Amino acid sequence: MHRLTLAQIARGLAAKDFSAVELSDALLARIAQLDPQLNSFITVTAERARSQAQAADARRATGENGALLGAPIAHKDLFCTEGVLTTCGSKILHNFQAPYDATVVAKLAAAGAVSLGKLNMDEFAMGSANESSHFGAVKNPWDTSRVPGGSSGGSAAAVAAGLVPAATGTDTGGSIRQPAALTNLTGIKPTYGRVSRWGMIAYASSLDQGGPLARTAEDCALMLGAIAGFDPKDSTCVDAPVDDYLATLSQPLTGLRIGLPKEYFGAGLDSRIADAVLAVVEELKKLGATVKDISLPNLQHAIPAYYVIAPAEASSNLSRFDGVRFGYRCENPVNLEDLYKRSRGEGFGAEVKRRIMVGTYALSAGYYDAYYLKAQRIRRLIKNDFVSAFGEVDVILGPTTPNLAWKLGEKNADPVSAYLEDIYTITANLAGIPGLSMPAGFIDGLPVGVQLLAPYFQEARLLNVAHQYQQVTDWHTRTPAGF
Repeated sequence: MHRLTLAQIARGLAAKDFSAVELSDALLARIAQLDPQLNSFITVTAERARSQAQAADARRATGENGALLGAPIAHKDLFCTEGVLTTCGSKILHNFQAPYDATVVAKLAAAGAVSLGKLNMDEFAMGSANESSHFGAVKNPWDTSRVPGGSSGGSAAAVAAGLVPAATGTDTGGSIRQPAALTNLTGIKPTYGRVSRWGMIAYASSLDQGGPLARTAEDCALMLGAIAGFDPKDSTCVDAPVDDYLATLSQPLTGLRIGLPKEYFGAGLDSRIADAVLAVVEELKKLGATVKDISLPNLQHAIPAYYVIAPAEASSNLSRFDGVRFGYRCENPVNLEDLYKRSRGEGFGAEVKRRIMVGTYALSAGYYDAYYLKAQRIRRLIKNDFVSAFGEVDVILGPTTPNLAWKLGEKNADPVSAYLEDIYTITANLAGIPGLSMPAGFIDGLPVGVQLLAPYFQEARLLNVAHQYQQVTDWHTRTPAGF
């Protein structure tokens, strides 16, 4: 049963081939057996899952037949889940039990999804390798000596290994798409404001967006349809109709205009990945698409702009974790200042401290205009590049990552080299547009992902293109040996 997609699970449950309880128990046993090799879960909620599965079976017995009713999933551990540990992969929240459900969690629960637990992640979603977690690094099931990507690495590893058919993630600079690429999954970052951030513990508020990781575009469409939509609790959530993502999956690609940015194929990109991207283009052309060379001239400024804006917002967002109200508190503080300093110093890891310091500096008197304001101006230029490009093409296609999954620990001594792995993904967050990564082949046994970008609120188009590609290829059906 662990090989089934969400769509196949829905059909199996409707046909009474198995029950939600049987499915959940099978996956819980699989998690207990295999997750010690991966470290993808922080918390497994077995009893809660069985209770939710029993409720789903009872609802189906009354004739209810929702696509996600009884489907097992798991949540990245920054979505608040009532009564369950919500740690953000950090020591500072190692004992925090959320008093409420995030909107994403509540919507999936209302749809009848069964949550098997909370998934490991880079601390406060800061990282590209899932090595900064207080609970230890996550390993890539395709090669357990390598990283699964980050910060949603636990979500990616769990789905790729068949521990759950789908999972939630968040994407601040590529943290859904990059791990999806490194683990042979489909992952989509929706338009900023498409999915509520209420109850999703913030890293960088103007960049964060929740979304699904799954094996197929069809499964991502199922998940996104359940979590998208306006939420009055989130002031950044857009009040706009949600497309029927499943209804448009099968539309032909005849006439689709694909843009290939010349800046994506320069220095820094593994030439073998470039070849894989061009092979995807050829398949899409067979399906009726046309291709045009385009330019995104401000791509070169994306990394420095992002690593000013995101740390600046993080330094503000993480100021609330002070050892006073919840979370980690140092032992025997001598006064309030000592409490603040030691609780934060002992509770945060090295990468989080690094970004807080960078962000605080960028926002400080005398430097705000030189760094933060200038980065925001560059952000506008990047957005304008996309607006101009989408005047000529329907989607933009390119590599998701410049390199294959690297060895655990390989980039720890050089954080900037890890930051550069986000070069193709962070522009979508800076501009707020939707992006999707889909499986596109293998090099030396390691997965390759291709990224699709579209104009605002055109998630349906991305899912349609990915689904049509997956109808004529089988990369997304491959599974790692031993899992």
